Amino acid sequence: MALSFVRFLISAMAVFMLVSASFATSEVPFMVVHKKATLNRLKSGVERVSVSFDIYNQGSSTAYEVTLTDNGWDKARFEVVNGNTSRSWERLDAGGILSHSFELEAKVKGLFYGAPALVTFRIPTKPALQQAYSTPLMPLDVLADKPPTNKLDLRVLAKYGSLVSVISMVVLFIYLIATPSKSNAAKASGKKKR
Repeated sequence: MALSFVRFLISAMAVFMLVSASFATSEVPFMVVHKKATLNRLKSGVERVSVSFDIYNQGSSTAYEVTLTDNGWDKARFEVVNGNTSRSWERLDAGGILSHSFELEAKVKGLFYGAPALVTFRIPTKPALQQAYSTPLMPLDVLADKPPTNKLDLRVLAKYGSLVSVISMVVLFIYLIATPSKSNAAKASGKKKR
């Protein structure tokens, strides 16, 4: 139930961003911030979260003093092992893109719901800092008990799967051709009785 609600929320945010983009004025920067996180299991009991951002300026003017801040990672649950959770750039030109990433190590097992990151920027025509939020994350099941996969089975399936399916189709085709249908068999037995 909660997972479907989160999916609905993410879909609604995506639609809102698309509609907002269509109404963006042509004289100001319009920031679209995509946040992505992936889990990387290093060994049993050790899992890292790789977080990456792409910041797009879809407006027609330059944004200045662009700052990304992602403070939604609880220090009791995650430790930064590579990079920083915030970053600043001097400018982002119209139609440009900025990227940033960092890596965290998970300390606590459980489901984690990440908050959107904040991007602030300045435009010359307004004295106040402008704000944009990133897309939210799908829930991360950190340090989840995953059933072991037998790599041999996957390799055999990858190597011989297409061959087995082709042979199965050929055998099925020959069976269908060689076996008379029930209606033909019934007609033939009816003709013999006459």
